Amino acid sequence: MQIYRFLTEDDTSAFCHKVSEALSKGWVLHGPPTYAFDAARGVMRCGQAVTKEVDGTYTSALKLGDL
Repeated sequence: MQIYRFLTEDDTSAFCHKVSEALSKGWVLHGPPTYAFDAARGVMRCGQAVTKEVDGTYTSALKLGDL
């Protein structure tokens, strides 16, 4: 089955590390990254969708970050 995650983080190197870690675990980029201003916090935020093919049946109890 294919699973989906949307990674978000403030616009710092932490976002790049989060995406790089997901890629190192077999996740694949899905579409372009997003970039938006969080007016409530006064910071830029980044987002990136990733997907991964895994065995098994989907359940909402899956810990996607652990796959």
